[in-house]
Amino acid sequence: MKKTLSLFAVILNITWGIAQFTCATAVPLTIGTVTAPAVSGDPPPTGCNLGVAGARGLWYKYTATENKTIKINTSSAGQNADTRLIVFTGSCTALSCLTANDDSSGQFSQVILNMVAGTTYYIVFDNKYSSLGFNITLSEVVVVPDRLSFVAQPVPAAGTFNNCIVDMNGDYLDDIVSVVSNTQIVISYQQSGGGFNNVTYTIPNTSITPSWSIAAGDYDNNGYNDLMYGSGSGIAFVKANSNGTGYTSEKKPQSFLVQRTNFIDINNDGKLDAFVCDDNAPNRYYINDGTNMNHHQGGLGDFPSGGNYGSIWIDYDNDGDMDLFIAKCSGGGSGPGGNINELHRNNGNGTFTNVAAAANIANPTQTWSAAWGDFNNDGWMDAVVGINSTSNGLSKVMKNNGDGTFTDKSAGSGYDTTNALSREYVAYDFDNDGFLDVLGAGNTIMFGNGDFTFTPNATAYNLSYSDRPIGDLNNDGFLDIQNGNNIMMNAGNTNKWLKVTLKGTQSNRNGIGARVEIYGAWGKQIRDVQSGTGFGNMSTINTHFGIGQAAAITKVIVRWPSGLVDIINNVTPNTTLNVVEGSFLNTREVQNSHEIFTIYPNPADDIISFKTTSDFIPVEAKVYETSGRLVLQSKVERSELSIKELKTGNYLLVLTDKNGKNYSQKMTKK
Repeated sequence: MKKTLSLFAVILNITWGIAQFTCATAVPLTIGTVTAPAVSGDPPPTGCNLGVAGARGLWYKYTATENKTIKINTSSAGQNADTRLIVFTGSCTALSCLTANDDSSGQFSQVILNMVAGTTYYIVFDNKYSSLGFNITLSEVVVVPDRLSFVAQPVPAAGTFNNCIVDMNGDYLDDIVSVVSNTQIVISYQQSGGGFNNVTYTIPNTSITPSWSIAAGDYDNNGYNDLMYGSGSGIAFVKANSNGTGYTSEKKPQSFLVQRTNFIDINNDGKLDAFVCDDNAPNRYYINDGTNMNHHQGGLGDFPSGGNYGSIWIDYDNDGDMDLFIAKCSGGGSGPGGNINELHRNNGNGTFTNVAAAANIANPTQTWSAAWGDFNNDGWMDAVVGINSTSNGLSKVMKNNGDGTFTDKSAGSGYDTTNALSREYVAYDFDNDGFLDVLGAGNTIMFGNGDFTFTPNATAYNLSYSDRPIGDLNNDGFLDIQNGNNIMMNAGNTNKWLKVTLKGTQSNRNGIGARVEIYGAWGKQIRDVQSGTGFGNMSTINTHFGIGQAAAITKVIVRWPSGLVDIINNVTPNTTLNVVEGSFLNTREVQNSHEIFTIYPNPADDIISFKTTSDFIPVEAKVYETSGRLVLQSKVERSELSIKELKTGNYLLVLTDKNGKNYSQKMTKK
């Protein structure tokens, strides 16, 4: 019986081999993998674009039943084969070469074809290099359509450094800043009717250029944004005059290797300070006293050898003040290479504590920047920590749990299957679908799906890894990308949007450090207003939101660094909302209910206590002045609150439970 079966198998193999010797006897293929015998049939009539064919051939055919994209590739069948693949259309008496491939992957071959229904494709292999058998796989390629497209156009006035898009004349339209040299800048002012007006400014010699990074912010609160250059030998401030028609410069005397620069109000006095990452020493910052920017070092990243690269300021714990994440390239830890990322919690009293280890975000990833944003729209800032080296693994997708810790959601995210590198990782909603995307590695946008998974755009653009700031350069509500000397203008889609621009009065003029929230059918989206994201670029200070096909925005809340809260109801989509601090003060977002909790004593001197119903357990307390200004915020650990530092007067106490429900009572401090 065994001998009979063996003989049958031999006959079958011989028949199979003979059947595919010629075009006329080509063996039909289907989707899947087959193992080919030795190449011993008629050679193809031509090597197509591969040159002279071999002396033997192996013939197959595939007839498409519908229009689809098919990949044909070869692989090892346990033998050291070296394949060449040629595809013909037509008939056996009149073959027409379609395509060919040699050594697409090692010694093996691959082609991808858009096949037409009803057409027969002859798939032929020759023995120019090997006659050994191999595996043949046909698979259907699922074509991912572009989520978005861009149209390239030249920058109106290119400079040597093309890494800054920001409003420079106070009209809230994004302009392009091109730094030509250490004595000249060109600002391409966006015009309200479209296009740009280029103005060249000669400035006093800064002696440095923004070779590593640039930041923008109105640090003297005069209505015109100023610049900070970061170089290999320190920083310089380029300051606009009172009407924005000229600039002065100040090169700071400290010489050090600068990485990321940010404008941020570190001490929350209403004036922008400057934070600077030091590559070789503890970080630097410059406190604004209203006249001078005064140098300080340490307290925000103190590792002696530095290694501080991409700093970004976000409110990760939702306590109303800005915290600091530092992407580390080296130094600061015991992991491979020592590059342990840092998260500095703002303690609210001028001090900061590195809580990265306890928060589970002290990743030993060699990164130059991280994209922070609320990727699942739950009201908490998450992070994509992007790699610029594979020495310590791949990029990390970190979910903010809302309790001070983060969970690694990298598995299945899309970042677990790519080792593409970049200095720059930033989070924006480019397609306005309501979910944040990431512009990072691989010359593409990773589109967020709202669940910590990301889909790359089908078309990869040749985006510079360094000069690619972001802003709305034609005021259409869709974010564009500068790419060196070109602008990638966003072609847009039918999704709706909202742009929110801020003018601080008690807070800094830009509103940097504010939290903007929008509410609608999608739930809640948040943005923190920032100066300096990614590694080296300066992108728009205006906040952009996409809302997909939603027809209404029920509410916008702006939480200013000063503590003031503006609430604007029923905002029209596809518009720009200009908010002046204090213009929409409103504390009616809370329910005034004596049945939920009571305060005693009231009035009080130092301590107030409160008694709540059994089904309301407060976790946070906020105290507002009657003007709407937030003056006190604290976690509730016992049913009492110290009001010792408050001035005599009337206030509103707001208690919030773990589900976000708010209830208020009026109270008086003696």
